[in-house]
Amino acid sequence: MNANPAIPPNIAALLPTLPTRPGCYLMKDGEGKVIYVGKAVNLRNRVRSYFHATQQLSPRIRRMVEKIADIEWIIVDSELEALILEMNLIKKYRPHYNVRLKDDKRYPYIKVHWGDDFPKVTVTRQMVQDGSRYFGPYTSVWAVHQTLDLLRRIFPYLTCDRVITGKDERACLYYDIKLCSAPCIGAIDRENYRQMIADLCYFLEGHTEEIVARLKSKMEKAAESLQFEQAAVLRDQIRAIENVVEKQKVISSEMTDSDVIALARDNGDACVQIFFIRGGKLIGREYFLLEGAEETPDSTVMAEFIKHFYDQAATVPDQVLLPHEVEEAQIIRQWLSQKKGSQKVEISVPRAGIQQELIQMAAENAAQTLATLKIQWEVDTHRQEQALEELKEALGIEKPLNRIECYDISNTQGVAAIGSMVVFEKGTPRKSHYRRFNIRSVSGPDDFASMEETLERRFRRWLAAQESEKSPGKKPDAAFAILPDLVIVDGGKGQLNRAIRVLERFNLLDRVSVVSLAKQQEEMFLPHRSDSVLLPRHSQGFYLLQRIRDEAHRFAITAHRKLRTKQGLSSRLELIPGIGPVKRKRLLQRFGDLESIRNASLEELTSVAGITPELALQIKSNLE
Repeated sequence: MNANPAIPPNIAALLPTLPTRPGCYLMKDGEGKVIYVGKAVNLRNRVRSYFHATQQLSPRIRRMVEKIADIEWIIVDSELEALILEMNLIKKYRPHYNVRLKDDKRYPYIKVHWGDDFPKVTVTRQMVQDGSRYFGPYTSVWAVHQTLDLLRRIFPYLTCDRVITGKDERACLYYDIKLCSAPCIGAIDRENYRQMIADLCYFLEGHTEEIVARLKSKMEKAAESLQFEQAAVLRDQIRAIENVVEKQKVISSEMTDSDVIALARDNGDACVQIFFIRGGKLIGREYFLLEGAEETPDSTVMAEFIKHFYDQAATVPDQVLLPHEVEEAQIIRQWLSQKKGSQKVEISVPRAGIQQELIQMAAENAAQTLATLKIQWEVDTHRQEQALEELKEALGIEKPLNRIECYDISNTQGVAAIGSMVVFEKGTPRKSHYRRFNIRSVSGPDDFASMEETLERRFRRWLAAQESEKSPGKKPDAAFAILPDLVIVDGGKGQLNRAIRVLERFNLLDRVSVVSLAKQQEEMFLPHRSDSVLLPRHSQGFYLLQRIRDEAHRFAITAHRKLRTKQGLSSRLELIPGIGPVKRKRLLQRFGDLESIRNASLEELTSVAGITPELALQIKSNLE
């Protein structure tokens, strides 16, 4: 007999069978979706506690327990392995009831391609074990590019795709404006170029004293040798570094390299601020927003943040300073030390002195950041409402535009045609409802027919969703179960006519508004109107239209490129407009294979007969 009637029979039968070893458990709802991932030293004791001590759980976790329909588990050999597996599973499933970083897949890094003879510096969104050095994650792509602009003025690294021999006849324009050190013409050799990039890495790590000392020594030697031009370059480099260092807040020359972390919360929203202290100076700070933190204790929220942040962080400091103790501190300390490799990482809760003042400063910054963001969110909400009202008025639509769907077609000369559907709800993207359609019934480059097929299949699935609601069975795709208030098709009147034809076929023309959007002037064409509608160019409605159309185009292009790769086309050169058999043969004779053509610079491509600068750009954009 079930001792607790609230426990589903299948769960009650499962609990005694759970192993008593370390591992991770995955809670699933009635649809089989993972809603929570946890870890335990003893799986049986930990999982049973959710069902036999419910009054000790937070309201949020009690709501989660009510939804549990199944439980899976994975056994590991140690608590440390369980912690690492838990983080990977949370990244994979992004369960609703786990605390996690918001939009963590988007965070950019600065990547130094150290494995190359002449390393470049780029921006990437993922770290791979390829011998490169990484710095980040950062929360703002704009801030990363601002940093790179500064770095390039101090350490003029190369950005082109030339094969560096040191024997090119002339350098590019960037050398003339002092944004490249020109190893291509031998203006700097491999050893000195790599030393410059190493200095760039030290600079990003906040350790500038050694760089400045070495540059001053080189400057003095250059002056003694009467190499005044070289000495002036080094002098300017030193000044640029010192100007940056002057703006960094000096904390304490005795303080070890540390990350200072503090938390601010407001009505379910949570913001963490990190100060990066290196060499006794505050060299930077970042903030991160958290999801799933409602009704969760601060100690748990902070522990989850530390795990997720340092799982993605390129470096781990000697010391992490926190405002209070965190759960699992010992195992987190062990894991951080393992990641750092060289020495133990200290986790401290300072009670007084400069370190405690830093914690307080970080907490105040987190609270201010959260308050500023909430104001911005309110402003954005107002803008979205204004944009939707302007769009309604321009189109003469009376009902609210809660759901807008936009459709675009992408193909290359009719090959690998893709129809894209993007969804905006109340003026913001609903990315989980984006869908792609591989065009099946159209031969050749016929965007009109492709659009008709895309819309036909979309509304056929809506019809199927309505039928499935009348009889139990497989749950329909939520993206198709709701009718849009407005359909936007990318193109002119021809595309509009195809969209009208589909809506008429499903008897939806009186329920779904439809317009086509021409690229040139953002003109909107409406059914049964000969003239187009134009929104004011600086209106919120105009900006919303642009954003929706650009998102549909981006989504279609991305899908099209993936499909082309998947299909394994015999020669991607054949798909590039303007590349016929003669030019294709010349390119292959000059470079040998597709990979070499992809890696060639624009200058090298235009050296082939018949390849204009415009065509070279087309080749690069299609092959990259």
